[in-house]
Amino acid sequence: MGGIFGVASKEDCSLDLFFGVDYHSHLGTRRGGLAVLTDDKKFHRSIHNIQNSPFRTKFEKDIETMHGHLGIGCISDYEPQPLLVHSHLGSFAITTVGIVTNKKELEQEILDGGYTHFLEMSGGEINQTELIVALINHKKSIVEGIKFVQEKIKGSITMLILTEDGIYGARDKMGRTPLQVGKKDNGYCLSFESFAYVNLGYKDYHELGPAEIVYVTPDKVETLQAPRKEMKISTFLWCYYGYPTSSYEGVNVEQMRYNCGKFLARRDKDSIEPDSVAGVPDSGTAHAIGYANESGIPFSRPFIKYTPTWSRSFMPTNQNMRNLIAHMKLIPVQPLIKGKKILLIDDSIVRGTQLRETTDFLYDSGAKEVHVRPACPPIMFGCKYLNFSRSNSEMDLITRRIIKQFEGENVSKETIKKYCDPDSKEYANMCEEIRKQLHFTTLRFHRLDDMLDSVGIAPDKMCTYCWNGEE
Repeated sequence: MGGIFGVASKEDCSLDLFFGVDYHSHLGTRRGGLAVLTDDKKFHRSIHNIQNSPFRTKFEKDIETMHGHLGIGCISDYEPQPLLVHSHLGSFAITTVGIVTNKKELEQEILDGGYTHFLEMSGGEINQTELIVALINHKKSIVEGIKFVQEKIKGSITMLILTEDGIYGARDKMGRTPLQVGKKDNGYCLSFESFAYVNLGYKDYHELGPAEIVYVTPDKVETLQAPRKEMKISTFLWCYYGYPTSSYEGVNVEQMRYNCGKFLARRDKDSIEPDSVAGVPDSGTAHAIGYANESGIPFSRPFIKYTPTWSRSFMPTNQNMRNLIAHMKLIPVQPLIKGKKILLIDDSIVRGTQLRETTDFLYDSGAKEVHVRPACPPIMFGCKYLNFSRSNSEMDLITRRIIKQFEGENVSKETIKKYCDPDSKEYANMCEEIRKQLHFTTLRFHRLDDMLDSVGIAPDKMCTYCWNGEE
């Protein structure tokens, strides 16, 4: 994942840029980057690895020398950004968020068309943002280049492009990721997260629609391409990715999670009698509060996340290290666990490894029962748009491993669809096997229809691919 932020100000933009980007730190852990257009029309850029220390500590000194009226920045889980570019379109800086799933195909097409080489490499692969630059440079203007990107790529790319006079902002074609404009007296900002500009004095001004392109200067926001009507925003923004204070399409993340918990509690009514409801911190906590509020069962925190050294929500990409850190983060509160029947809500089950270890950790601490309620349906397909599951293969998903166990190799999409239906015997058998393998007392997933109702916008505007395979 990742987050982006830009500022166009009549005054020095550096502090707004610094804090606005820092407010996206929950969205990535690998790279942070800033680019500012100085008053003498030069691009000043800084990029740091933030895997072992927060964004703020790496950029505190850099920002003291990065002064200007225009700037963009990012938190990235992938390649170093922003990139600085000089081409027939002029000089500019660019940062993107999203994923290109037809990257290899486009790389070859670009090279076959006479493009001699790519300069930026990240993890042994071409920097995805440089690929976007190469596509933009096929056209005679930046706007036409952005439109070309929106048509050519599969996946989703939202971007900011800093030029000598202003900032282009473009939301991805299907609106899977957000981009919002804030306004205050001395200028504007563009932000992935709506809350990132609130404490900087900006007010909500405009939320870009799918494929919409705007050009922002300190004086105005100009729409260069109107939004499409069709949208498929990622539902995971509410379930997992988004910070509680953010809103997308007018729906607040925290409120949506309360709604999820409410629907889960209604499905459970009179079926179990836990002593308390708990959420796996951080994203599971609000779901648990919603459940407790609806059911009347007390909310508790039987374990606390140790934030002084593990303050950010994401973890290293190495799975063994992720599992270890997930365990190290959580400290038990013994009196709230021993002899207790606990209903535990997590945002999702992907591989199942971490939640099984958390459940075993509760049993080892004296829990009598652990009832698990994931706040989204079973994940059946690897995400093609945000790379949520981080899976190298769909066989990393616990659901797909169990379907293979039941059905053998080469399972058809039609067969998988049966396992997506919460009213089918296949679904019930899969859930029971997950329950047994992960050592839960009971297991009930959030239903897709309930989850969409928890958001409250038109269901056909939300992406549900990873749950039902529908694009």
